[in-house]
Amino acid sequence: MAAAFDDILFKTSDADYPDRLRRLRAEHSMSGFLENRGELAQTVRQIVTDVARRGDAAVAEYTEKFDTVKLSPGRFRISAEDLKEAYRQFEPLLLKSLKKSIANVRKYQSGIFIGAKNKHPGIRYTPLNRVALCIPGASAPLPSTVIMTAVPAQVAGVKELAVLTPPRHKGSVHPVILGLCHELGITEVYRLGGAQAVAAAAYGTKTIAKVDKIVGPGHDVVQLAKKEVFGLVDIDSFAGPSDVLIVANDKANPAWVAADMLSQAEHNPGAGLVVTDSMALAQKVLAELESQCARLNRAEATAECLKAYSAIVVCQTMEAVIDWANDFAAEHLQVQCGRQSKAVSKKLVNAGAIFIGPWTPVAVGDYWAGPSHTLPTRQTSKFFSALTSNDFVKSTSIIEYTQQQLADAAEDIVRLATTEGLDAHAKSIQKRLEQR
Repeated sequence: MAAAFDDILFKTSDADYPDRLRRLRAEHSMSGFLENRGELAQTVRQIVTDVARRGDAAVAEYTEKFDTVKLSPGRFRISAEDLKEAYRQFEPLLLKSLKKSIANVRKYQSGIFIGAKNKHPGIRYTPLNRVALCIPGASAPLPSTVIMTAVPAQVAGVKELAVLTPPRHKGSVHPVILGLCHELGITEVYRLGGAQAVAAAAYGTKTIAKVDKIVGPGHDVVQLAKKEVFGLVDIDSFAGPSDVLIVANDKANPAWVAADMLSQAEHNPGAGLVVTDSMALAQKVLAELESQCARLNRAEATAECLKAYSAIVVCQTMEAVIDWANDFAAEHLQVQCGRQSKAVSKKLVNAGAIFIGPWTPVAVGDYWAGPSHTLPTRQTSKFFSALTSNDFVKSTSIIEYTQQQLADAAEDIVRLATTEGLDAHAKSIQKRLEQR
């Protein structure tokens, strides 16, 4: 294992250092994570088209094919009684923790919500009516994602939320997901996942009403399906495998840095990267990885993910570290630079979320702090943002002119319309002035 991990260390003294860095960045871009993307995209397109044409029948067929669960359309939706029963079975301490997490997220999302604060007469913010939430739920159920997608939508005032979560063996859904939906007042939950669920929500079927927006994480099939239906509905971002980039200097704790790398690599696929100006720290982190990984429950899979997608990059200066981090545009960006952590963080501009200081691991954001953990991945944080309550409202421009205001602007408007050859546009102004 040690020899394999040695390969993830990128040293400035290596002859091929610049080329290796370029390849590393490419491996974490869309093309790197979406192997055979063209073939996969074509398959997803066929599924989406088929569901659009045949509705529930196609959804049932693809669920049986890909999830090996046979469902009639009448069994797509989970009953309200099943949600209540799952809630009744909650372990009390777990429910207490979930309620605290919900409160933290609700407080943060309410504080940043633009809809309640804007007073400008020229714009109106209106909540979306109906949104679908994609919640991973088969091999890696993520009830926390219910909180991180549903609560921001509720803060924005979305009226209808439909949860899409793939079925497990015999069509069951993780009971914590079901109980949490009940706690949040969500009554529309479907045991459906994959491209067929996304297509059903986007186009609508006899069983599933069409939505306005689809949000949430998922594997490549789910993300490609979201991309396929974008324009018919809105989506949050083109999300993918999780990553963390840790900016560190010689004041960082190497054991903690290694643990944070492993926390993302265990997603498999997932990436844990470190960029530092300290060779000594890099060597210590490497040793910690070898020690800690061997003791994990998923040691073998995590080790493979480290070798495939993770790296420890050594730069000559902290300025170079910052430049590299900004160019990489990570999903999670941790800053572990001792007392300089906050100052360094202010120079970092591309990240889904920034975690400052040694006491702020990614898990704090994943479960507790308040910002949603639904974040842009694959280096898309240069142009995508973290999911917030503001993503669940749309804006409408409000324009109201008096007779005098129109008269004052008429000459200019007519001139612009005429320049574009739009005679009727110009006349719509002139006709009004003729009646003065």
